[in-house]
Amino acid sequence: MTIQGNTLKLTQMKLSGMLRSYESFLESKVITDLDNHEMLAHLLDAEWDDRYNRKLDRLLKKAKLRYNASLEEIDYKENRGLSKNAIAKLTDGTWIKKGENIIISGSTGVGKSFLACAIGNQACHQGFKVMYFSCLKLFHFLKMSKGDGSYIKEINQLKSQDLIILDDFAMEKMDSISRLSLFEILEDRSGIKSTMITSQLPPNTWHEVIGEKTIADAVCDRIVNSANYIKLKGESLRKQKK
Repeated sequence: MTIQGNTLKLTQMKLSGMLRSYESFLESKVITDLDNHEMLAHLLDAEWDDRYNRKLDRLLKKAKLRYNASLEEIDYKENRGLSKNAIAKLTDGTWIKKGENIIISGSTGVGKSFLACAIGNQACHQGFKVMYFSCLKLFHFLKMSKGDGSYIKEINQLKSQDLIILDDFAMEKMDSISRLSLFEILEDRSGIKSTMITSQLPPNTWHEVIGEKTIADAVCDRIVNSANYIKLKGESLRKQKK
């Protein structure tokens, strides 16, 4: 098989990682110093890395995280009420596989959204499908989708995600359409898929915001009882930076 034939087949089979590695070997002439097993290992590693990176790019693009945050950037100051052990338990993705939830509460500016995005970023790196939403925008969007007939499609898309992040929950009292949408989202995901919620208000105050006691009970039962709870403390990080 000629070099030209090898590159043609790699191109036709869409093995772009292998192709780039093979061409790099040819240019550097390292290929002559490798035995068959080493050559195959290098090509396989290159293809695996290429596919992983392309998948990660797709997942991050789909997630639309508010912040490009990572777990390594988390500030563990004592007055924040955040421990490395608590976060370490969330780094391997086991909680997502189990369909567990996360609730992050705290006053404005303490880093709830940043922490949620860091955890979401980690989930993407582990191959999970993630989507981030501002709650106000999400429920407005779902109302609009009821009008144009795309509501079921949007709800099914939410259902298919391994993790959805609902940021800034309970900023205002919910109307009947929004709370029914919230219930439907959580009902589809309960015990199967994971949901992360950030809120300035602690969960024990959510009933008043959701309204309609029966639905509020059902919503809280599906999210709170299977949640890892993180309560952030301290002053606004924005204020500290200023």
